[in-house]
Amino acid sequence: MIDKTLQLLKSELTSYLIAKGDNAANVIIDNIGLSETASGSGLTDSIVISLVNIEEESTLKNQSPLKRFPSGTAIYENAPVYLNLYVLLSCNYFGDGYLLALKRLSSVIRFLQSKNSFATSTSSSGGSTDPGDPEELSFTMELYTLTFEQINHLWGSLGGRQVPFAMYKLRLVAISEHATVRTVPLIEEIETNISTLSGHN
Repeated sequence: MIDKTLQLLKSELTSYLIAKGDNAANVIIDNIGLSETASGSGLTDSIVISLVNIEEESTLKNQSPLKRFPSGTAIYENAPVYLNLYVLLSCNYFGDGYLLALKRLSSVIRFLQSKNSFATSTSSSGGSTDPGDPEELSFTMELYTLTFEQINHLWGSLGGRQVPFAMYKLRLVAISEHATVRTVPLIEEIETNISTLSGHN
């Protein structure tokens, strides 16, 4: 589900840039930390979407595992894990491309300011990123501001030099195996069999 979420974000961002006349912009999903390694040549001159952290949404953690059906049965199913994803959008352009990097970073921020809610049913691609998966994807994006110390730690852990970037917090990705723990009948009424004791009301 995480991969499909980032693919949807990539598809929507690419469509936006093309609609704005920036047909040359290349949006990819990859590890920006590889940009200065031998295998990082493919990250050059691109807007790189990277996942840098995952966080469970604690407010939705304690949901009921019981699902009821009109047929009168119910199943116990472990509740989905709701995730917040911390996504780094880096404009990886070198040398004279620095101004272009700033221009495209501005476009990324404008895009996510104008549209911060996403769903497969309303995507510009016309539906799911995986036709074999009918599950609906829905999430929102919000700009996440880092301190200078956090920025230093972030790019230090990525092992590369800093490029123009923006961090976004992507809420909420639901992940579930949909594995039934057990099926149970619903309790529709409770019968009691209490006898009145002789001499007592």
